[in-house]
Amino acid sequence: MKPLAGKRILVTGAGSGIGRAAARLFQERGAELVLVGRRLVALSETLPGAACAAFDHSDDRAVAAFAQTCSPLDGMFLAAGALKPGSVGGTPVSDFDAMIASNLRGPWLMAHHLGLRLKDGASVVLVGSNIALRAIPESAAYSVAKAGVHMLAKVLALEWAPRGIRCNAIAPGPVHTAMVDDRLASSADPLEGLARLARVNPLKRLGKEAEVAALAVHLLSDESAWTTGAVIAIDGGADAVY
Repeated sequence: MKPLAGKRILVTGAGSGIGRAAARLFQERGAELVLVGRRLVALSETLPGAACAAFDHSDDRAVAAFAQTCSPLDGMFLAAGALKPGSVGGTPVSDFDAMIASNLRGPWLMAHHLGLRLKDGASVVLVGSNIALRAIPESAAYSVAKAGVHMLAKVLALEWAPRGIRCNAIAPGPVHTAMVDDRLASSADPLEGLARLARVNPLKRLGKEAEVAALAVHLLSDESAWTTGAVIAIDGGADAVY
C-alpha cells in the first residue's frame, strides 16, 4: 500500500530517532521527501538521494530563508526536539531557553513561515510527548515546551481549517531512541533505567520508532481526513492509567 503516494512531505529531525524512522517509512509508503535537520551528513545518510536542507529550525532567519525557496508541500512531520532533564528550581535559565527553542519555537517557526507553502488539504503532524499530558519529576522544561506543542496543533487546526489543512499532535511515551540512551548513560544502571521506563505502561515495554512512524503515516494520509486538532497518545496505554 502507498497511502502517501504523490505527496511531498517535509520532515524535521530527520537525521536521527523518530524523525529518521518516519522519513524512511514515508518513502516506503510513496512520499517524496524534504529532510530537514542540523547536520547535512546525518540527513544524507537517512535517505541517500533525498532532498535535504541543513539549518536550525529555531532560527527565524534560517527558516524564513528556506521557506522562500521551498516548493509546495502536501504535509509536514515536525519531529525535531531535544531533552534536558531537571526541575523548575534546578534547571538553568539557559537550559529552559534551549528546551523552548528546540521543542516549541522550532515548530512555531516552521508553521509561521511554511504555512503558505502548504497546499490546500495538506496535513501536518507535530511530535509532542506523553509527559506533557501529566507532570512527572525532573522533566519540567521539556514537559512545558511539549505542552505548548500540543496547544500549537490545536491552534493551527483552527487557523488552517478554511483551507482544508489538518494539524494534529502525537504524544509518544518512552520510545527506545538515542536520546533516551543519552539521558540514561550517566545513571548507575542504564539497563535498569530502560526497564523502569518500560514498566510505566500496561504493555510493559518501550515503544519502537517504527510504531510512532506508522501513526504519522495515517495522520498524513487521506485515511485520516476527518481528524484534526487532536493530541493522540501513543504510549502503551500509560495515558489510560495515570
